[in-house]
Amino acid sequence: MKLMNNIDKEEKKLIRKMFWRSGAMYASVNPVTMGGAGFCYAMIPFINHFYKNDEKKRREALARHVSYFSTTVPMASFVMGIAGSMEKENSEKPDFDAAAIGSIKTSLMGPLAGIGDSLFWGVWRVVCAGLAIGFANAGNILAPIIFLVLFNVPNFLCRYYGACLGYSLGAKYIEKLYANGMIEILTKAAGIVGLIMVGAMTSNTVIFKTVLEFKMKGQSLMNVQSALDSIFKGIVPLLMTFGCYKLLNKKVNVIAIIFGIVALGIVLSLLGIC
Repeated sequence: MKLMNNIDKEEKKLIRKMFWRSGAMYASVNPVTMGGAGFCYAMIPFINHFYKNDEKKRREALARHVSYFSTTVPMASFVMGIAGSMEKENSEKPDFDAAAIGSIKTSLMGPLAGIGDSLFWGVWRVVCAGLAIGFANAGNILAPIIFLVLFNVPNFLCRYYGACLGYSLGAKYIEKLYANGMIEILTKAAGIVGLIMVGAMTSNTVIFKTVLEFKMKGQSLMNVQSALDSIFKGIVPLLMTFGCYKLLNKKVNVIAIIFGIVALGIVLSLLGIC
């Protein structure tokens, strides 16, 4: 495989270890980091190898990769490969901007999730299920196995070769970007894309609709939701998001914020406000 020609034997072993670990990305999921813990687990072989003599950088790398990450599993290993290559650069170059690693991860996970979800879940899963259902209707007891094999073979191939491609591209191009002064531009652009993605996620996932309405003599005087929308559509979800961000900056525990939001939702529902 040409992608592996510029990678030494030890690094090939690291890529294989990362590949086998990448399947467990969503083994431990929570609302704060999603697949972050699994991503970090897959990156540990790289971290332990490149920072074996630098405890401080090893801790920083672990903290860096346990942060929020969410994308389709077959596409995740490509990002892991790039991240592994960047960790290598960070271990070798004292002036390397480690923040660029997180920015690249954030900028890639959204587009890759769109591609992966459409390809693997929207198309290939349906095709495999259709074939397996045909065998099942014919009374073939191997139908479930056929489905699993058909669906998972491309999954495994994409994960393995994606890891090799990501690591190879990262090692090849990051040094050029750094030498040309483009790494700062790339980091800034990746950060902007990441913020756009977070903004889009906020508008789609943070929802508040009130049924509160002021009436007099059976006639509606003001619909609160319409009034809020006339000021700024989605103003309450936006304010709630900023409020949570402010609490996080004040070192308020994430679990406490989550339970607080749940409790607030229950109270507002019982009061008939939303």
